[in-house]
Amino acid sequence: MKTGYSQLILLSIYLNRIELSAYNTIFELIHFLKGIINMASYKDRILFGVAYYNEYEPVSKLDKDIELMKKAHMNVIRVGEGSWSHWEPEDGQFNLDWLQPILDKAYANDIHVILGVPTFAIPQWLVRKYPEVALHDKNGNKHFFGSREEHSLSHPVFKYYSQRVIDKIVTRYKDHPAIIGWQLHNEPGLFINYSDDAFEGFKDYLRHKYQTVERLNKEWGLVYWSHELSTWDDLWKPEGNAQPQYDIEWRRYQASLTDDLLKWQSNLIKSKVPDNQFVTVNLALGRSALDEAKSSRHLDVASTDIYYHMQDGMKLPVPDEPHSWFLHGPWQIARDADRTYSVKQLPFCVAETDGGPIGGAGDNYPAYPGQWKQAAYQMIARGANMIEYWHWQQLHYGTETYWGGILPQDEQPGRVYREVAKLGASFDQYGKQIVDLKPDEDIAMLYSVKSRWGLEFEPYHAQGAEMDPHKTCNPQAYDNLFDHFYAGAYLANKQVHIIQDSQIYDDDHDQVLISPQNFAKQHPYFLVVGAYISSDEFINWLEEYIKAGGHLIIGPRTAFADDLARVRRAVKPAGLSSLASTNYQEYSNLRKEITVTGTSNFNVLPGAKAVEWIDMLQTDGQADVLANYDDPFFKDYPVLTSQKIGAGQLTIIGAIPNHQLAQSIFENLLPNTNWHFDNNHVTESSAINSSGDHLHFVFNWSWDSTTIKLPQACSILGEGQAVQSITLKPWDTVILREKD
Repeated sequence: MKTGYSQLILLSIYLNRIELSAYNTIFELIHFLKGIINMASYKDRILFGVAYYNEYEPVSKLDKDIELMKKAHMNVIRVGEGSWSHWEPEDGQFNLDWLQPILDKAYANDIHVILGVPTFAIPQWLVRKYPEVALHDKNGNKHFFGSREEHSLSHPVFKYYSQRVIDKIVTRYKDHPAIIGWQLHNEPGLFINYSDDAFEGFKDYLRHKYQTVERLNKEWGLVYWSHELSTWDDLWKPEGNAQPQYDIEWRRYQASLTDDLLKWQSNLIKSKVPDNQFVTVNLALGRSALDEAKSSRHLDVASTDIYYHMQDGMKLPVPDEPHSWFLHGPWQIARDADRTYSVKQLPFCVAETDGGPIGGAGDNYPAYPGQWKQAAYQMIARGANMIEYWHWQQLHYGTETYWGGILPQDEQPGRVYREVAKLGASFDQYGKQIVDLKPDEDIAMLYSVKSRWGLEFEPYHAQGAEMDPHKTCNPQAYDNLFDHFYAGAYLANKQVHIIQDSQIYDDDHDQVLISPQNFAKQHPYFLVVGAYISSDEFINWLEEYIKAGGHLIIGPRTAFADDLARVRRAVKPAGLSSLASTNYQEYSNLRKEITVTGTSNFNVLPGAKAVEWIDMLQTDGQADVLANYDDPFFKDYPVLTSQKIGAGQLTIIGAIPNHQLAQSIFENLLPNTNWHFDNNHVTESSAINSSGDHLHFVFNWSWDSTTIKLPQACSILGEGQAVQSITLKPWDTVILREKD
């Protein structure tokens, strides 16, 4: 957005729509005018701010809030997404003006606004008038009003009313110069939709895809247990389903409902707003009804929510691991940032992260000094262009009363505010130098949503699984397997670039999106673990990747089933066993951890063990055996083998590794890097900025002060002189720029 006549015209139009008396002082009006210039430059600095809900506060303190935000160097707020009943208190009676003073005040103080549409929490009048819009769970029980997202997102009544309220809000505020973007819905895909309208839609989805029940009977193998259909109305409801082929199609359909929601909201908003306003949504990664990469196609910018366990939950080498849904360990913060970058392969926004202790009344663990800075720069090093806290003011009432904010419930700025203000000052100091970073890569790693669904229904272990009358399901199975490897890379100080499988091969359109030859040039090392559901085309693509000179590393539960979760008839790993000179027929769960020993070509760290699962690998003697099990039975089956294939290489890993074994795998298979520290509580993340500078973010995840000798000449960012070493205080972060 360039300053010029277009902005003056916009200002003229805008001033005709507001009362100049809204500005209490000439000073405010000057700030408003100055915003024309300042608001145009938001892409030159990190967006930094909070979710701000003035309507939630018992007494409005808008002037004081904005003043404190400015002093904390904040430049963005997100507003509006949780307040449908405030926008439309009665059916067809709209209250649209309440947001105007907030936007005006923000604009006068150079604070940008992302306006969220309020469709994730419907008003009581809609529930009362249209009870059929209620969501149902897998037991057929109605979701009663009193929480959020109790409604079927595919129901036509919901679509009608949500389109109407979005249209009213967008029309009212699309020309407000404070607004830089719009947020769709909120954390989409929270629930699987078992409502009648969704089930009828599922039958239509299958009918269009398979054309006849005879074809579906054959493809799904429904002769098993007498499940063959005579008509489409014979299809049983998903609540009672125990067949994996049904489940994988049900999950695809559920994700398509979320896609449809985001697509029509995005199209509606984009048809009305100026081109310089973006559309985003805050992805809560791993939602049951979300295919993160496919849904992101409807966004201009991907956003995410990254909530993490503070205090010793950020400790290395062994973080405290509480039983909770939020992240523990700095590697999980990095992983979710890498995964968000992956959905568009572009820089992203963090729409929500810890403003203070998160969770309920029994989860109060405020961060140690320095941890807010560490978390923010770990995300920025992985490509975040916005850090936005949830939220500004801790609530005095409501479900999330104990969810921490930047201001506590006494409404006075304290330690949290001061820590966050220091962080904001550093963003202003560094400016464009830390915006639009492209993270470095040591290895690419595949993420597969459909394999996550497949391994949830057919988990390789039942620990922590949800039991139902038909099966043992484990929603964490795939991510648990993925995380065992990702953590090893992080501890080895190897940087992972996550690739979504739908970015390689588009199953919906039967199309290869990047050639294996080009991929091998860009990503010479490629790790594929847990890719349980793999199409023929994808397996052929992997073979061509190896032949193009890539080093493919595959782990357990890969290339086992096809796109309908049918176990492949080929020797496992299907399509790759001949190339690898390695295969397996048997596999085993583990009731105990098994020690792993290395070879002369493969050093393992003390404590290296296999956990949870083993593919019982066999080799014909052509492949190199790199490690073995110290076990009387499993000693006859190698832990991993590797085989040169022309210019490429194929390594097969037959075990799920603990952190020590996973770290050993990356240290042995990948080239050495100078940026590796003997100190196991210090890590480094690196990236290239838009000016071509190579930045290194060095973190001390402990209470111990540490002096680090640098492997090359660097300067501390913002300072000119070269340094040969740095001293990291407890929970410290230092940003370095390589010297020419």
